Amino acid sequence: MVDFGFHPQSRQRPPLNWPLPPVVAGGALALGLAPLVALSAWALQPQAGLAPLALATGTFAAIAAAMLLGLRLHYPHPRLGACNGVTLLRAAMVSVLAAALLLPMRADDAGLAWALAALALAALLLDGVDGWAARRARLTSGFGARFDMEVDVVFALVLAIMVWQGGTVGIWVLALGLLHPAFLLASLIWPALRAPLPDARWRKVLCVAQMLALIALITPAMPAALAPWLAAGILAVLVAGFGRDIFWLVRRAG
Repeated sequence: MVDFGFHPQSRQRPPLNWPLPPVVAGGALALGLAPLVALSAWALQPQAGLAPLALATGTFAAIAAAMLLGLRLHYPHPRLGACNGVTLLRAAMVSVLAAALLLPMRADDAGLAWALAALALAALLLDGVDGWAARRARLTSGFGARFDMEVDVVFALVLAIMVWQGGTVGIWVLALGLLHPAFLLASLIWPALRAPLPDARWRKVLCVAQMLALIALITPAMPAALAPWLAAGILAVLVAGFGRDIFWLVRRAG
């Protein structure tokens, strides 16, 4: 009798392993997403020329290059995982949003504003998926957390510039996107700030609140009189949060 291997006890198949190394898989995914980024940026306003398309593809290329370098130097797992794929997809969406910074936005162009807000909201919703996927697949790593954080930094900066361009809030709104880069720059000259921070749910909630406020500020439904107050309130809470973390790090360093 020929044994084809179909036994009741063997119905549970072993987990599939992605055959490509993480760097190769990440590069292939980036190359696959790049044309989608370019096409989406061009579709926002075809008459805007090549500058928005170049900004979108350049932003995505820079993020993808940083990801590949991080995968090569710091990623401890043998496969890329869906978690990092989702983060790279978020980077592609943020890159398309960056293209809108060079578009000739008109005050009456509510359709484009709502489309950008919807894209930003989708990118924010996916922010909770990559961490969940990493934990589910047991692919959590310092690289994955840092990759996700850096995409969030670019995301917040793009949205803050978009709010400023809208004219309802002054240039000080850029601080909503520059606080974290400023913290990273300060850590280069202040060693106490380089120590890892303990996980805290309030920090994650604050990040989501920041993104939601920025998305709300770019929607046509946001009253012009309310926009500065919302931006100032979120900025005050962010400054307090960063101040608390800095105080903890300095005190820990002794």
